[in-house]
Amino acid sequence: MKKLLLIIFYLQLPVIILMGQQVPFQVGEKATFIIRYGFVTGGYASFELKKDTFAGKEYNHCYFIAQTVGIADAFYNIKDIYESYFDPETLLPDYAIRNVIEGHYKRYNTNLFDRSARIDSAIITSNLKGKHVTQKDIFDLLSMFYYFRQNWFAKDYKFKKGEIVTIICWFCDEYYPIRLVFVGMDNVKTKMGRVMCYKFNPVTEVGRVFKTNEDVSVWFSADKNYLPVKMRFDIFVGAFTAELQSVEGLKQPLEIIQK
Repeated sequence: MKKLLLIIFYLQLPVIILMGQQVPFQVGEKATFIIRYGFVTGGYASFELKKDTFAGKEYNHCYFIAQTVGIADAFYNIKDIYESYFDPETLLPDYAIRNVIEGHYKRYNTNLFDRSARIDSAIITSNLKGKHVTQKDIFDLLSMFYYFRQNWFAKDYKFKKGEIVTIICWFCDEYYPIRLVFVGMDNVKTKMGRVMCYKFNPVTEVGRVFKTNEDVSVWFSADKNYLPVKMRFDIFVGAFTAELQSVEGLKQPLEIIQK
């Protein structure tokens, strides 16, 4: 009987941990950003978390869109849409969509994640490149951010300056490890007021776009939302920033330290 009780306890342990863990986001969360090139407004971006169904199962559905406007649209004509259907408990994706238009370049890519066919791995089926066998706990770019917010920030993890967090993702039909380097705390100006943030530099690949491996920065709010507040991209032609303009449906009010 004692062994049976222990087995039941350990089977229930993930549920108990999840119930005691604060989830920093909820369905209905939406954030809108303005994209600037210097002082010029180049476009807008937004992400929204919705409840949706796919193949008869209920998911968290994240919808992200970024597009150019005005003069930038005339030169670059960018409209990128990313979608992720991920499990509300594990945060692992089962279906992901990448639908991008960047000038003359167009690409529509879907990935279907199957974690039940194999015990030790997952099978990803791409509409462009067929089947791939990957590690079981692999994320797409959108689900990765929710996982990072819930499984690092919400657990009150104490980041050390220079520490690297690595999360394995699947992007453009290949392994894409995201390595986030913790830079420190930063006071970030937003349209709603100043927000204290955690600053990270995702390690970038030096080459055609980036000059160094520290040319991207992301700021997450240092409150109970851990919301992306600002992003900066330093590329050969200059610096682009995405700055938070509005939020709605947050789990907690955004913590403004100074108007």
